[in-house]
Amino acid sequence: MAERSCLVDNDWICGEYLSSRGQELVDATLQHIGITLASVAIGLLVAFPLALLARARRSVRGPVLGLTTVFYAIPSLAMFSLLVPVLGLSVSVVVTGLVLYSLTILVRNILAGLAAVPEEAREAARGMGYGPVRLLFGVELPLALPALMAGLRIATVSTVSLTTIGAIIGYGGLGNLVLSGLRSYFKAQVLTASVLCVLLAVVADLVLLLLQRLLTPWTRTRRKRAPRAGAAKSPAGQAVA
Repeated sequence: MAERSCLVDNDWICGEYLSSRGQELVDATLQHIGITLASVAIGLLVAFPLALLARARRSVRGPVLGLTTVFYAIPSLAMFSLLVPVLGLSVSVVVTGLVLYSLTILVRNILAGLAAVPEEAREAARGMGYGPVRLLFGVELPLALPALMAGLRIATVSTVSLTTIGAIIGYGGLGNLVLSGLRSYFKAQVLTASVLCVLLAVVADLVLLLLQRLLTPWTRTRRKRAPRAGAAKSPAGQAVA
C-alpha cells in the first residue's frame, strides 16, 4: 500500500510541507523580521524627540500624547487603507502604519522613565558641571532605561503581530502565508506560519529582555550573604571569624 502524503491529506502538522516549502518560509520570515526591525527602529527615532519636546513644553505634551493615542486607536485595516493613496501599494504603507502604532507606547514609556529619575541624581550631576545634553545622555537616559526597554519590548511584540496585517497589500511577511493558506484552506501552511509568528514574538521579547539586563546591571537583585552561625560580630556589625 502506497504511503499517504500529509500534503494530499491536508493535515495540520505536515513535515513534508516544511521540507518542500522551506525557502518560502525563510523568505517570509526574513521579510517579517525586516519590516519589524525597520518599524521599531524608525518608531524609536521619532518617539525620542517627541518625548523630549513633550517633557520640555507642557503645552505640547497634551497634543503629542493625544495625537499618538488617536493613531493607536485607528483599526489597522483602516490605517493601511488611508495610507495607500499617499504611499501606494508598497512596503512603506506597512512600515509607516506600524511606526504610528508604536509611538503611543514608546513616547509614554520614555516620558515615564525620565520622570522617574531621582531629582537628587540630576542635582548631583549639575553640581559636577553637567550640561543639559550630558545630563540627558549621561545620567537621565541610563536611569530611565528600565522603563524605556519595557516600552520597546511591548512595541516590538505588538509590531511582530501587526505586521501580518500587511498581507492585505502583499507585504505581511508570514501574514502572506497565513492569508493565502486561509483562502485555499491549506492547513499546514496556516499553522506553520502562525507558529513561526508567535516564535518570532517570543524570541524578540527574550532578546530585548536579555539586552535590558545587560544594560541595567544595577537592577538585578543581589543576595546578601548571611553571617555564619555562631560568628561574632564587630562593633560595626560586621561578622568576624
